[in-house]
Amino acid sequence: MEVLKGILKDSLAYYRRLEKDLIRRMEALPKGSVKRRRIKSRSYYYLQFRQGSKVVHKYLGVQEPKALMEKIRLRRTLVRELKKTREALHLLPQRKIRS
Repeated sequence: MEVLKGILKDSLAYYRRLEKDLIRRMEALPKGSVKRRRIKSRSYYYLQFRQGSKVVHKYLGVQEPKALMEKIRLRRTLVRELKKTREALHLLPQRKIRS
């Protein structure tokens, strides 16, 4: 029984650290998505995101912002990982496990 308690305790600590790390990494990355608008056969790129209840469109230029798009993709991956981590935390007992 002591071995099981140790494993649960270690797992809980691991997932809590992982959750904090994922949140920290996500905060450094941009939210939203890149939208392309075509006006008179030219493309213009905008960053679209929510600010409170409003949807904001920030002009990015005529060049496709590949670096920004990659950061947004990374953020979405981290969001999925965070969801899985929180599901795992939900399954573990949250009270202090006495050893």
